[in-house]
Order: sequence, then structure tokens, then C-alpha cells
Amino acid sequence: MLDEQVTVYDVARHFPSIADLRNLCRTLAMLDAVLSPDREGRYHSFNVGWADDEEMASMCNGSGNEYSIVFSAAGAYVRGFDHEAPMSPYGNDGEPWRGVIDEVPEVFQPFVEEPAFTDEEDVPVVTACPWREATDDRWRHGAIDFPVGCSDPDGATGLFELLVDRSPEAFRRFAEDYYEVPVDLEAVRDVYALRPLSQKLVSSLNAEVVLADLAEDLADIGYPQSAQDVI
Repeated sequence: MLDEQVTVYDVARHFPSIADLRNLCRTLAMLDAVLSPDREGRYHSFNVGWADDEEMASMCNGSGNEYSIVFSAAGAYVRGFDHEAPMSPYGNDGEPWRGVIDEVPEVFQPFVEEPAFTDEEDVPVVTACPWREATDDRWRHGAIDFPVGCSDPDGATGLFELLVDRSPEAFRRFAEDYYEVPVDLEAVRDVYALRPLSQKLVSSLNAEVVLADLAEDLADIGYPQSAQDVI
């Protein structure tokens, strides 16, 4: 677990590879799909068909904080937004904080301007933005002059906590707090290992869910449905 006082600089150093991040995002989305049959109440989602040759992972905490991660042949672009962060555009004259997106490579510029990631005034809704091109050997970010006296100026700590602490135990702590139900750790470990779902595994997470009812979610998330699908 990272120290509480971190920024996107620290998060970027702790992110896994693009492939591993994609698998983690699919894992989180699948677990939430089982724990929350109602899509409106889910925290994590994943869509393998978000756009042509693009996939998107997303998080929405229901209180104004969110992230979106676009996976494409170009690499991965991450947009995080903490509505209470000092670096929010809405506390900065309606403009993204200087440096957050200024250095985003041209190949990712369409995502900076993506309507789904901007407000009605076309302002990018972002407080933290790491990215990684397919040929990069690490995650990158802009050069940012963070506001002084703030423990979490860009919201990176809370936004990306489960992408940094990638343990099944971390997810169980989150899920038991968010969904207010006990969560089977061994079942979580199985999903983290991308093991194909069985009715037994599903029932150990949520006794009210039938495996067949997850067909649409399995397709949307691209979660492995056989051992051969695990990559």
C-alpha cells in the first residue's frame, strides 16, 4: 500500500504493465458484476467494445470521483477526476491544472478531447493523468507544480488505490465496505487469477446470482470463459 500522501507521480511508478493493468481492470469489473447485478450500482466497469479497436475500463464511486482508462494499439491513457481535489478544473477558473494534460502525446489527444471525458463547456474533467505508449518502458505524466500544503492534491491516492495495491485482500476490504456484505477471499483470488467462472465460484461471491445471467457481462468485459482465453 502506498503512503497516504501521494500524487500521480507516485502512482505512475507503481502501475503495472499495460497488459497487467488491463487484466486487473477486467478482474475488478467482473467481481463487481457478480457482487452487484444492478449495473447502476457498480463501482468498476469494463467494455471491450467501447470504440473501434479501443477498450475502456472505468470507475465511478457515485459521489463524483471517477476514472477512465482507454486501451488501444497506441497504449493506455488514464484520466482520473477527484471532484474535491484542489487541482480540480472547477477550483482553477474552469481550466485543467497546468501540466496535468499539457504534455499528453499527440496519439492520445483524441482522448483528452473525448466528449465522454469533458463537460458541457468542453473542459477536460481531469485532475490526474498518467499514460503509457505501447513502446514506452514506463508510465509517464506531465511536469506539474502541485499546490503546497495539500496531502492529496490531485486525488490520485483514492482514485487509483486498487490499481496500486493489486492484492485480492485489498479488493475484499474495498468490497466489504462498499457493498456491505462479507466477501469470500478465496473466490476473489480465483477471479484475480482470471480463472473461468463456474456456478460454484459465482455462488461463493453472491448466492443470488446465476452464472447464465452473467453472459452479457462476460462478453462486455472480455473475461476468460475457458482456460484458453486467459492471456
